[in-house]
Amino acid sequence: MNDFLNAILLGIIEGLTEFLPVSSTAHLLVAENMLGLRKGDWEVFTVVIQLGAVLSVVAVYWHKFWSVLIGLPSDPKARQFAINVIVAFLPAAVLGLVLIKFINAFLLDPVRAMPVIAVSWIAGGILILLFERIAPRPRYEGTDNLPVSKAFQIGLCQCAALLPGVSRSGATILGGELLGVERKTAAHFTFYLAVPTMLGASVVELYQQRAALSASNLTTIAVGFVVSFIVAYIVVKTFIDFVGRYGLKPFGWYRLAVGVILLVTLLAS
Repeated sequence: MNDFLNAILLGIIEGLTEFLPVSSTAHLLVAENMLGLRKGDWEVFTVVIQLGAVLSVVAVYWHKFWSVLIGLPSDPKARQFAINVIVAFLPAAVLGLVLIKFINAFLLDPVRAMPVIAVSWIAGGILILLFERIAPRPRYEGTDNLPVSKAFQIGLCQCAALLPGVSRSGATILGGELLGVERKTAAHFTFYLAVPTMLGASVVELYQQRAALSASNLTTIAVGFVVSFIVAYIVVKTFIDFVGRYGLKPFGWYRLAVGVILLVTLLAS
């Protein structure tokens, strides 16, 4: 029963935080640490529930992906969209493959990562509040109209999310804004970019952890997957309008608050 409840809780956390600029990896690591879950026992679970979050993006934007797929042979905008996503995906994919052993051994360890997460949360919160003030007037609107150079630069911003506590969506949306990309356009592109990025990372991790898959943990994995999909679907459906109305500042203040709480807790322990 405890594993079942933990699966629901972690599924909710993954679904809520994967596409918000607060770092889902950091929240999962903190939650696993608080619950006393051993890293090895829940690594595969964490990978699979990320796939649930990825599937939610496909479900919400299936019409966009389908129109691009069938338009590739004849539609220049469809080809431009595909090229932009691929170009933006490559920097994090290459860097992630190079650093994967170091990331898994040190940065994703539930205990070692705690100070890094606390500092990243605080620093990220400050940067969000600062950069939201100084972001230039948007010059690019519409994901189909992004120049390849801007897509690549957004992809470089995504690399920062390899560090626990640095949000992938936060890095790409904020980076896009600083590059002159309209906020909603940057948010949409972030969701599209999440599909190959998260799918690729999950497939690599799942292959490496395939020995840990067993009939005994399939139930908890399935529960976490479904919960993550449902919660992430709701977040993806509502996030664009929220960001368009309020910007990223609420998440900046949230990051500051949880970062300070975590840092104080670590210093007091």
